Amino acid sequence: MQLICLNPQVASAAASIPDPGLYSQALKVKDIPVFIWLDTLAKVPSLDTYLADTRAQQTATGKKLIVQLVLYNLPGRDCHATTSYGELSIANNGEALYKQFIDTIASIISKYPDVRVVIVFEPGSLPTLVTNLSDPRCANAAPVYRSLTVYALKKLYYCHVWVYLDAGHSRWLGWPANLPPAAQLFASIYNASLPNRVRGLSTNVGNYNPLVTTVPDPNIYLPDEIKYIEALAPLLTQNGFPAHFIVDTGRNGVDNIRDDWNNSCNIEGAGLGVRPTPSTGHPLIDAFVWIKPPGESDGTSDITSPRYDTTCGSADAKKPSLEAGQWFQAHFVDLVRNANPPL
Repeated sequence: MQLICLNPQVASAAASIPDPGLYSQALKVKDIPVFIWLDTLAKVPSLDTYLADTRAQQTATGKKLIVQLVLYNLPGRDCHATTSYGELSIANNGEALYKQFIDTIASIISKYPDVRVVIVFEPGSLPTLVTNLSDPRCANAAPVYRSLTVYALKKLYYCHVWVYLDAGHSRWLGWPANLPPAAQLFASIYNASLPNRVRGLSTNVGNYNPLVTTVPDPNIYLPDEIKYIEALAPLLTQNGFPAHFIVDTGRNGVDNIRDDWNNSCNIEGAGLGVRPTPSTGHPLIDAFVWIKPPGESDGTSDITSPRYDTTCGSADAKKPSLEAGQWFQAHFVDLVRNANPPL
């Protein structure tokens, strides 16, 4: 099967690069598939168009295609961060609105049983329940995250759908105190939503962690995504959760460029990583993918913004930066210039 959904902003972004060599490299990025983010209610109707177009392409070419989606709109989203607060509030009918969000997506997907859909579900949501329940916002959100995740997984039970829950990344959950409760949490959600179409877990979504580190940090227990996956997988199996993974490699081409491993906002000097492929060379990893579209900002460096997060003001964050999700041309140029492997 062939991945579909290319980044429509890349062609215009490349056109504004004056350096001919970088321009030609940047143009190549427009042909690399990325995930479509459904992160507001208003974006949901566009899914019908994407799937209809994909069906038409399949019919015209005779090739089976895969549509890649991220669902990212839980009420009280990113309860421990500020860069990517969402539109739905638990206090303002958020649960009912989120069910409407899921119901509409499921209804649209059901119309296209011949189109394979891969979903990354709510990046960062479940990992916060492992590490951040001391934050009152996360403690309040926890039962809502759990119940709505189960609700969504049951609704998305279609044979042409695969769902990957999100497992954060190696430097978040990849610690001795976090690994067992993380595996137990994922398994509890999985078992509560059976039958479902959960294939496994996504890691490193929107982050910069390497697949295999070239400069091990003695202060980090599991410094790269491969080590994290290999440590988490047996615990998942013990708890009855399918140990399969996809890894976001869109921006992890350059290792050892952060002042602090916690920093993950528009990192200066970052580069594009391994191109999307199912040929991973690792039995636990289904595919390397580009989940967060390279070029989209992680968050704003404007300290007056309600969504400002201190990590976006750190010394290793490229500045000035725009709000999360907006196009950040200077960061895109860096990613192209520092791509590893080169474009």
